[in-house]
Amino acid sequence: MAGGGELGGGQKQRRGKQGKRKAKKRLGFRLDMTPLVDITFLLLTFFMLTTSMITPQTMEMNVPPELDVPIEVKQSELLTIRVRDDGKMFYNMGMDAPEKITVKGLKKVVVDQNVALKNRCIVVLKGSGEAPYGLVVQILDELNAAEPDIIEGLKRLGINERKRKFTVSPYEAKDAEELKGL
Repeated sequence: MAGGGELGGGQKQRRGKQGKRKAKKRLGFRLDMTPLVDITFLLLTFFMLTTSMITPQTMEMNVPPELDVPIEVKQSELLTIRVRDDGKMFYNMGMDAPEKITVKGLKKVVVDQNVALKNRCIVVLKGSGEAPYGLVVQILDELNAAEPDIIEGLKRLGINERKRKFTVSPYEAKDAEELKGL
């Protein structure tokens, strides 16, 4: 018997008539927890070392080096997407007036413009410094989701090579002024 504890022994004698039943005799015991703690730490160490850590999800963006030579771009081939501080989005083609758009409608506009301009469309994303980060990520996701549709539309026109043209540009005071009353 291990230990002897206070749990053991019989019950107290009852007064009066004794029944035919015998009182159950309880045996005291003591459980030594030291080996269980050792096993717990061994298992914890094992699972920590064998579990693969979750890698953070990142969005890969290759930023080209800054060039000293300015690049000429036709205004008619420039699709500008602007995001204001309040999270509202606007787009315009070239020098057209900006129009309000949602994230859901962005894919159709990008696909239509790329196919109409036969892969010469350049998408410019201009986000205000206070624009919601999640919205900008959703816009980038929509632009990525539009790629298969653009490729399919270009193949129907006989263009087999897709040259993706996209840039992120600073949101300037003239952009805020242009979107002021919208």
